[in-house]
Amino acid sequence: MDNSPTALFDTYEQDFRQIIDSIRSKLDGDGKDERGEQRRAALRRVEMELDEADEMISQMEIEIQGIPQSIKPQYQTRLRNAKADLTRFKKMSKDIHTQFSRADLLASPARGGTPTSDEPYGPTSDRTRLLSATATLEDGTRRLQESQRVALETEDQGAEILMNLRVQREQIENARDTLRTADTAIDRASGTLKKMIRRMYQQRVVTAAIVVVLVLLIAIIIWEKFFA
Repeated sequence: MDNSPTALFDTYEQDFRQIIDSIRSKLDGDGKDERGEQRRAALRRVEMELDEADEMISQMEIEIQGIPQSIKPQYQTRLRNAKADLTRFKKMSKDIHTQFSRADLLASPARGGTPTSDEPYGPTSDRTRLLSATATLEDGTRRLQESQRVALETEDQGAEILMNLRVQREQIENARDTLRTADTAIDRASGTLKKMIRRMYQQRVVTAAIVVVLVLLIAIIIWEKFFA
């Protein structure tokens, strides 16, 4: 297993590129010639793959935080390029959706004959369908923009949480270093105290020996003075 700090980033980037290639084939490759329901199904698959690609970008943004500073700039460039590709294909998908919806509206058979002075834009039912389709398209666009806004907010919150976790980890590491230093100081103080106690006992023994010698000398002097 590759434990390098860039391994997960490279994996997510590879998955992202595979998804982008699949999207490209559906929007700008063989899938471009599909019509009707096949085209709708392809566009639905593109939407799901765009969501997957967005998730890969989020994972890459998380992993780049742990890459060493010496090689981080080149990975930041790769991340920016991936974001640019994702934005481009999102716009392309949105444009194709709009074109496809308009084409469906234009392909709908006209009813009720030619426009009159009372109905210059055609029969009321056609206008109603057109207005309804336009409203639906605008609502879909609004929801898509809202989803993108929520995704960006979630991304910012995730980055903030990751930064807080990094700060907390640094604080824990600093506390661990401080505790290790304190343990070392305690060990040194304990060793010094043991040496002091050992010297104190040695001094007591020497003092006791000196007292014994003095007592013996006094006893000898007294003996010689009174009994000699």
